[in-house]
Amino acid sequence: MSEASGPARIRRVVTTRSGGVSKPPFDSFNLGDHVGDDPDAVAANRRRLTDELDLSRVAWMEQVHGRTVTVVDGTEEEPAEATDALVTTRPGTAVAVLVADCVPVLLGDAEAGVVAAVHAGRVGARVGVLPAAVAAMTAEGARVERIEALLGPAVCGACYEVPREMADDVEAHLPGSACSSRAGRPALDLRSGLWNQLGELGVGAVGVDPRCTVEDHTLFSHRRTGRTGRIAALTWYEE
Repeated sequence: MSEASGPARIRRVVTTRSGGVSKPPFDSFNLGDHVGDDPDAVAANRRRLTDELDLSRVAWMEQVHGRTVTVVDGTEEEPAEATDALVTTRPGTAVAVLVADCVPVLLGDAEAGVVAAVHAGRVGARVGVLPAAVAAMTAEGARVERIEALLGPAVCGACYEVPREMADDVEAHLPGSACSSRAGRPALDLRSGLWNQLGELGVGAVGVDPRCTVEDHTLFSHRRTGRTGRIAALTWYEE
């Protein structure tokens, strides 16, 4: 008689700017290889990431602000092309999303051993990248009510001012997103809209990292500084 195994252990990590070798304006732990940083510095930072977390495999993606989801197993040599969500069922394979104001969403069903990393910027959130990722997870054996989600650091509603027409448009597709900025102008709180969406999808538990990338200088922010690096949010499971 074989011994029954228990649920997997889901791990989630969000990096900060510190601890790397990149020079300004990417100082110092930039993990984005598409922002103009020295490729050798990015490679060194990524090696430190895998070494510090004791990971043998990290799957990256070529983010394009869409709703394409790619299932990976960690053997891929290149980032997944033109995709904004990664799903894996391979233990020990971390899926990663890069951000500098957009919302990183980490999802996991520990019982099924299915995890996902989602890049939910304004455009991707509007067109439904998060429901697409949840659907891909269920196709791999996850159950929506067992999924736990983390909405990572992102620009907050008080800082994310947009034209009124844009706020209204996103609100129509992602209810709960429209808000007012600190100055009283039209703005977006994407994490609020995504929280509502996860609830409507039936996701069992949702947590929020409340840090604002614009306000928190330990994080990269494109809106704050323009040319800058990227933090990473990663998730994986251990059997």
